[in-house]
Amino acid sequence: MKTINVVAAIILDEEKRILATQRGYGEYEGWWEFPGGKIEPGEGPEVALRREIMEELGVEIAVENLLCTVEYDYPKFHLSMLCFMCRISNGEIDLREHKSAQWLSKETLDDVEWLPADVEVIKLLKE
Repeated sequence: MKTINVVAAIILDEEKRILATQRGYGEYEGWWEFPGGKIEPGEGPEVALRREIMEELGVEIAVENLLCTVEYDYPKFHLSMLCFMCRISNGEIDLREHKSAQWLSKETLDDVEWLPADVEVIKLLKE
């Protein structure tokens, strides 16, 4: 099975709420995820994450620390996802690829339908 290496940003605001984004395309359109994307050849994870967030949300982020690595088998591929705690350092969110976005508290994290791989991260964030 093919492995896809991605990075994801767990973006916190001043109130410790977490940014969730709703996919606007593809097989999992309408599901919620942490923003991010594929690591390009020769790119480090933090560089990839800053690039992806600028492409998807039009903001600069400060990448603070690695929260976890999720290994998840989707039907067609294996996902290896590095999840970093981040904050917005510059700009206002402009949804360029997502249908919607919400700031969720720990108590409201279950209010949206997360992609299966992201559910593992939700469990950690609730602790």
